[in-house]
Amino acid sequence: MSIQPDNDRLFVRLRRVFAVLGFIYLGAVILLAVPWIQSHILYMNALKLPWNAHFDAPERHGLAPGKTANIKIQTADNHTIGAWFILSDAIYHDLSFPPPPSAAELHISDAVAQRPTVLFFHGNAATRALSMRVRLYSGFTSRLNANVLAIDYRGFGDSPGTPTEDGLSMDARAAWDWLIVQGASPQDVLIVGHSLGTAVASRLSVGLSEDGVKFRGTVLMSPFSSLYTLLDTYNIFGVFPVMLPINMIPRAADVYKSFLVHKFDTLSVISKLKVPILILHAEDDWDISHTHSDALFDALLEPYLPPVYSPAASQVSWSAQQWNEHHAQLVARRETRESLLTRTVIPNFGVMDQFDSFGERITLLKTSTGSHNEVGTLEGVQEVIRVTFFTPEDLH
Repeated sequence: MSIQPDNDRLFVRLRRVFAVLGFIYLGAVILLAVPWIQSHILYMNALKLPWNAHFDAPERHGLAPGKTANIKIQTADNHTIGAWFILSDAIYHDLSFPPPPSAAELHISDAVAQRPTVLFFHGNAATRALSMRVRLYSGFTSRLNANVLAIDYRGFGDSPGTPTEDGLSMDARAAWDWLIVQGASPQDVLIVGHSLGTAVASRLSVGLSEDGVKFRGTVLMSPFSSLYTLLDTYNIFGVFPVMLPINMIPRAADVYKSFLVHKFDTLSVISKLKVPILILHAEDDWDISHTHSDALFDALLEPYLPPVYSPAASQVSWSAQQWNEHHAQLVARRETRESLLTRTVIPNFGVMDQFDSFGERITLLKTSTGSHNEVGTLEGVQEVIRVTFFTPEDLH
């Protein structure tokens, strides 16, 4: 009995399946070129998780009674954004328990005067009340003994409006200005961003550096170097490279990227920072490859490395002397890099590389676990933040 007919039917079915998948992919690619759809996919601000969040009752999301003030911040372009100001444990533990519901709001000025503050910018989707983010706040207020100001950008949470790249930047600056008005010293403010928030944190940090403001430092958790490069490395479900079919067509990827209305190009501006920087990434991050953190770290290190010059002619026509000179330059560059970096291997946790730039410490931490969303909640990560940015006096 022949099995050829069965094989033919199977082949026809597989061909139909792949054809359908191809049309779905093509449709998705075309739709993503539409600015309105592109923005919704990027920000995902319509996913207001947790649903029916009680922003005026942070206790219902896991924070201690009376520890958090639900506040509103006015931006330079007359938007109003929602935010939480969370007292450090050092301040909170001095209050009688249970404190009145307004305790945090009444102690904001004292808190920013006495304790450092983490200015936190979250990633896309959901709100400041998301349980994963609440765990971050708890770690900052306890292990770092710092206050936390966490905002929802325009269009997120209870903040009306529509998110844009410039709009998020103005929201971040408004949050910074609010802290300063409350009495915070710039040197007591640590700027922390996660995922999409790293681009927001970087842009705010660069702006402050260019204004000559000296603040405590910047932490970038699970960053991407730019939206363009993120497309090149993004894998659907961590498996299928989203740009693979397009990259198979010459110049198609460049044409497609020209339709992007957002840039979020941290790579082009990070070298302007003149403060301590911590870049951290989990190697098991399926959403954003840890190679993005490598690229940002390398951009900060690049000015200290000797250049590598290549003859204008094609490599196939290089002389033996040109090859030897090129190899010598590569060796010198590698040796200089090794001499500048201090590497610390932390068993069962990760690897930390450090060097000094303009007298400030630059750190790259790559953890073996933590994925995209949980890396900041790791106690080891919070310990690295503590020893990098906080003195013993800050913690007591």
